[in-house]
Amino acid sequence: MNDNKHRIAFFGSDEIALPFLRRLGPEGKGLLSAVLTQPDRRSGRGRKVQMNPIKQWAVEHDMEFRDPAKPSAEETRWLKALGIEMVLVMAYGHILKSDLIEFAPSGCFNLHASLLPAYRGASPIETALALGEEETGVTLMRVVPRMDAGPVVDWECVSIEDGETGSSLREKIGQACIPLVERNLGALLECRWEEKAQDDGLATYCRKLTKCDGFIDFNSSADSICRRVQAFRSWPSVSFCFGDQRIRIGKSSTGNASRPLVPGEVVLGSDGNLSIGTGTDSLVIHELQKPGGKMLPVRDFLRGFKIPDGTILESESMDDLLVREK
Repeated sequence: MNDNKHRIAFFGSDEIALPFLRRLGPEGKGLLSAVLTQPDRRSGRGRKVQMNPIKQWAVEHDMEFRDPAKPSAEETRWLKALGIEMVLVMAYGHILKSDLIEFAPSGCFNLHASLLPAYRGASPIETALALGEEETGVTLMRVVPRMDAGPVVDWECVSIEDGETGSSLREKIGQACIPLVERNLGALLECRWEEKAQDDGLATYCRKLTKCDGFIDFNSSADSICRRVQAFRSWPSVSFCFGDQRIRIGKSSTGNASRPLVPGEVVLGSDGNLSIGTGTDSLVIHELQKPGGKMLPVRDFLRGFKIPDGTILESESMDDLLVREK
């Protein structure tokens, strides 16, 4: 097989796909011919209009691209005119219609950041971490017009280590896409892949995260709160209300306080540490950040921002991360 004869398009918007795109793009195998991505949006503290990481990569490499708010038949015609043979998708943000799925002769395949059928949906990495999984991964599947329900071609497992954060796990899954794509690329291009239908009865569904997922119900277990702190550290981040301010937690662990605590009760240790009562055990806080400030070790934070011993912090609802299929 002469790889240089093949033309692949990629649909996606998230930087998690960049490691394997670099292998397929101009600096690697030279197989990638076009990118379909999301339009520029406001982001960051300044709310400036910015390109997403995939579009920025495409521009830097003079790659053919389009960024419609919603893909249409016009994009299908464009891809056909480019002679695209196969499509790879990851974190694009749209359920594709049949014309975009079926036009490429070698097929349309998605890389989903979980071991399907578990964690179909919008936040598989953070949800798996927040719910205490010890292993996750990335699944290569053929795309069908139903969310993450296509037959599985292959997968790559990724272990979830102690202290893993959402960001570190995303990096590991991004790297895991490389061997997964490389060992299946030839079979996909030559239309000789094998696939296995998912067991829909085992499927679980995760939703898009919101700012409210950073709220804490101190009646929950310390372990579940701690996992959310790790999973949501980049966004939406976990925080609690103190007065009229939201105080963000950077790092935490579970432990035993120096005295019995009710949920939400603060105890200041003689060593300068801070613990909060929960439904089980206590939440030991290692880093805190006030609005507009820097994330600081808790002892440094408390030198300039007093939280009195015995304060009872208010609980807020922690919504379920798994949902029913829509």
